[in-house]
Amino acid sequence: MSRLAGIAAAVLLMAAAPALAAPDFASLDIQQYDPPRPAPAFSLPDLNGRNATLAELRGKVVMLFFWATW
Repeated sequence: MSRLAGIAAAVLLMAAAPALAAPDFASLDIQQYDPPRPAPAFSLPDLNGRNATLAELRGKVVMLFFWATW
């Protein structure tokens, strides 16, 4: 009977271990992020001077580069 009790205790400890090891996010000052939102509709001139809209590129990977000289 003591062997069964030992196995039961081990199972209980293993089940409780993840809850005991969970980090305290409040003490780490981690903030929850907002879920992604669709980009607003916009258009920009391409290299040929033609306006390209974001709607035309739906379903494709779009990479935007922004830079400044200040």
